[in-house]
Amino acid sequence: MNALFIFIGGGLGSLMRYAINIFSAKYISNGFPFSTLISNFLACSLLGIVTVMIIPKHTDSSWIHPLFVVGVCGGFSTFSTFSSETLDLFQSGHTFLGMLNIIISIGTCLGILYLTQLSAK
Repeated sequence: MNALFIFIGGGLGSLMRYAINIFSAKYISNGFPFSTLISNFLACSLLGIVTVMIIPKHTDSSWIHPLFVVGVCGGFSTFSTFSSETLDLFQSGHTFLGMLNIIISIGTCLGILYLTQLSAK
């Protein structure tokens, strides 16, 4: 059953990432990989909310972890695209944007998870 939850969640997360890619390309495309940043930011937010605020409050949460944590967040976030886009920035001579992408992406995502855990205490 877990495999089905992961499959459904992964599909939903991937569709969410695709929608953000389309939105970003239409409204905020400027050479910086905003769509990946937004996807990872939202996936970390969802991960924090689910693991800190939802799972502990449900006695039978065995389906929540595979559906949301592994499936949706796994399909929604993307370290491989982040890495590829950052490398592209460096290779195209945009060293500052590449470094900015690393700092903002990692700092923001870790910060979100840290703040979510603090709020639960």
